[in-house]
Amino acid sequence: MAESTTEYGILVGVDGSAESDAAVRWASREAVMRAERITLMHVVGLIPDWPSPSRQAQISAQREQNAGNVIEQAHKAVLASVTEPQSLDLRTEVIHSDIVRALVSASAQATMTVAGSRGMDAFGRFLLGSVSNGLLHHAYGAVAIIRDDDAMEVDQNAPVLVGIDGSAASEAATALAFDEASLRGVPLVALHAWSDVGVFPILGMDWRDYEAQGERVLAKRLTGWQERYPDVKVHRRLVCDKPARWLLEESRRAQLVVVGSCGRGGFPGKLLGSVSSAVAHSAEVPVIVVRPRLGEA
Repeated sequence: MAESTTEYGILVGVDGSAESDAAVRWASREAVMRAERITLMHVVGLIPDWPSPSRQAQISAQREQNAGNVIEQAHKAVLASVTEPQSLDLRTEVIHSDIVRALVSASAQATMTVAGSRGMDAFGRFLLGSVSNGLLHHAYGAVAIIRDDDAMEVDQNAPVLVGIDGSAASEAATALAFDEASLRGVPLVALHAWSDVGVFPILGMDWRDYEAQGERVLAKRLTGWQERYPDVKVHRRLVCDKPARWLLEESRRAQLVVVGSCGRGGFPGKLLGSVSSAVAHSAEVPVIVVRPRLGEA
């Protein structure tokens, strides 16, 4: 087993939900491909003080028992997901803190942070995207959002899809997408929307000029990576208008989608609200949103 390059390696937030188990299974396979450590982290959310000390103690005991059950369930999911589990560097950790804050902090020391698209709290109540949404907006580095794989039909021979818009954020996403395609031995579909204004150019403006500019952007962004990953066959996809809609459409024929967390405007979170978040929460396959690392702009 290779030494992990980060403290946590592939970090998975676990909570006992079906989406959490799916995230564990996906992350286990990712850890095997990357020869990385996998860390299962369960965060026991903080609770307010109760007037009755006995009631406080009862709730604390219930949460501790639940934490043990969640970790055990996630551990079993890891063992069932890989053919040689003994080769994995598997760690578990239970933290008492605010859930999103703890995972965001830990993400700074992870190669990738993985979470289900929705989860549950200690009382079995669904948290509809609150944790995954918090990670998409605040975590460091790559964040993978996984749906319940009972609801997904992912073809392991399908390509990896990456959204390219010419920004620094999409450059980081492109790097990861090439790596993911190479690890899986599948093609890469690179999609670029040459217009995202919602309409065609106004009268008197030649749309072919915009299309040609889009082709140049796509070619420029791919050239160096194609040389670095000669084993990856690349299919270029140039579209006009609505990048989120086209990414979701193309995702139906992909096994994984990779996007950056901000785009042409250069404002962190700007594109996340309109494209990255929409894709992460709507695609029926795993989605990786590549965010800046700690200390990066």
